[in-house]
Amino acid sequence: MPLDEAGITRACARALPGAVVEHATQLCRAELDRFTAALGEADVMVACTQEAPLFSERAAEAGHTGRLDTVNIREQAGWSSEAKGATAKIAALIAAAAVPMPDTAIVSYASEGVTLIYGRDETAIEAARSLAHRLNLTVLLSRPRDIAPTRATDFPVLKGTIRAATGHLGAFALTVDDYAAPAPSSRAALAFGPGRDGAKSRCDVILDLSGGVPLFPAHEKRPGYLRADPADPAAVARAIFKASELVGQFDKPRFISFTDSLCAHSRNKRTGCSRCLDLCPVGAIAPSGDHVAIDTNICAGCGSCAAVCPTGAASYALPPSDALLRRLRALLLTYADAGGRRPVVLVHEGEHGAPLIEALARHGDGLPARVLAFQLNEVTALGIETVAAAFAHGAAELQVLMGARPRDDTEALDRTLTLADTVLRGLGFGEGRVGVIAADAPDALATALAALPRRDGVAEPRRFLAMGDKRGVMTTSLRELGKAAPVPATIIPLPDKAPFGNLAIDAAGCTLCLACVSACPTGALRDNPDRPMLTFTEDACVQCGLCTATCPEKVITLDPRLNLGPAAAEPRLVKEEEPFHCIRCSTPFGTKSTIERVAAKLSSTHWMYKGAPGNLDLMRMCADCRAITVTQTGKLDPYAAADRPRIMTTDDYLAAREAGAPDDPKKLN
Repeated sequence: MPLDEAGITRACARALPGAVVEHATQLCRAELDRFTAALGEADVMVACTQEAPLFSERAAEAGHTGRLDTVNIREQAGWSSEAKGATAKIAALIAAAAVPMPDTAIVSYASEGVTLIYGRDETAIEAARSLAHRLNLTVLLSRPRDIAPTRATDFPVLKGTIRAATGHLGAFALTVDDYAAPAPSSRAALAFGPGRDGAKSRCDVILDLSGGVPLFPAHEKRPGYLRADPADPAAVARAIFKASELVGQFDKPRFISFTDSLCAHSRNKRTGCSRCLDLCPVGAIAPSGDHVAIDTNICAGCGSCAAVCPTGAASYALPPSDALLRRLRALLLTYADAGGRRPVVLVHEGEHGAPLIEALARHGDGLPARVLAFQLNEVTALGIETVAAAFAHGAAELQVLMGARPRDDTEALDRTLTLADTVLRGLGFGEGRVGVIAADAPDALATALAALPRRDGVAEPRRFLAMGDKRGVMTTSLRELGKAAPVPATIIPLPDKAPFGNLAIDAAGCTLCLACVSACPTGALRDNPDRPMLTFTEDACVQCGLCTATCPEKVITLDPRLNLGPAAAEPRLVKEEEPFHCIRCSTPFGTKSTIERVAAKLSSTHWMYKGAPGNLDLMRMCADCRAITVTQTGKLDPYAAADRPRIMTTDDYLAAREAGAPDDPKKLN
């Protein structure tokens, strides 16, 4: 690699004050003692990922207590036709890797190897023979025909069709129809008895060789569920091998952090936000009262729920959004401080993007010097806060690298990029600043990167530090982007289901019943305990729609938009009325217009108040005075109504019919 050692040292000294930069040519071989000598209590970073296992082993042997990180500057910068101009990029990669990431919580599974092999023919039985020495097996055949009996009953072979399946590795629950066991005296073929529906079963692992419809959505992501086409021997062999390994304790990251008190799904049995429910590909999210519940055992970590959650109730934890944005900040600001221009942030996943970038470096021209690779666990977890922060910190373009045929549903990512494009256009960045590169070959990636326009980012990158929860980080990133935008704008209309917006409230039709206040999960709508008043704070509104669903007068309409002005953070008066004062004790209660409207209507329509001004005065009293007046003065006689009509009996109807009267009871007297 043609390294500018002095330039990298200067850039790292600015980005990482106090850091000591050393250069080596064979740190993993001839100069390995230099690495060992650097160990101790200090944090150590090696600009090589290929020999990371060797460095980790030496650090463990030496009892190293500090951090040990590695960063790839070779495939991402040094092995490139533009390597001589990649000094700023190399420094940026090092600075970003130095930002610590918090530990992620772990979800554990326990499997004792109780396995159900679900099939339709001899393929399932042959698979069971291969696994019988390792697993506790049961074979379930759906509508079997001419299945030869086994010589010895090493494992049960049953008949049945799975109607429903739930659960995950170590905890599957099945409902089976047409369930039956074979007769022990079966001769040429298994003879099953009469089937019964609704049989229940539990197991740790399911090996599905039925060739039918998968038992789970996004089945390839369900832990413990293995599925293969019975007509593909290689696929069956791979599934058998995987099943043989599913015994013991298994761990995975807890991908999503969820705070149910922030969830805006439901209030008072009215549904508001359902963004995550609509997008979860594996069915890990379900309603649970006023909020949703995320089954962490089923969650596969796509991050779609976190990307679209407007309140921050669901946030990605691998890593958290604030930690991720600190790393992005270090990447872009170091690049700018080192003299880099027009940076392109290439968001990618390790599983797909990293091998493609490596292949381009080894067999092609490598990444251009201005393209900064930024790895996420899942690109579908990309949120608007990350995109906004990237451009606020100086990015000129942001592209998401995906496969030509993505393995995950990309609707959440599409929403994020659409929202980001709308905001960027509204702030004067122009069109096409964000997009997707669908490439499975390094040549396709190189062609797409070469076609990107060479445009500048913001004139002065913002240096804010993202802190706090996801909603706060989102708001901060967008406001900082607005401050650095080429064209200042206060109001930007947004597409439907955006996480920000206004409420268009018809104040004339509002009766100040305040039902919307009790339904609002974020406190965007508030009342005043001392006066009949309704206020609205736009910054707090997440466009969940609970207020529109709750309002009895239907005078509230969602208005998705981004308000970058200071007024968005201030409560705005929607409506205020004069309170009605109790005619007995002068205590304020209700609104004057409402009390007078109700009293006027009752005085002309209700027998209890019509022509009875004393009774009508009760409507003008507070609850305490009304109770005192009724119980102590006896002014109101609840039984003073006119006599009720006599109840018509069968004899009355028969007598009327004989007299030739109509059958309509309203016409009978």
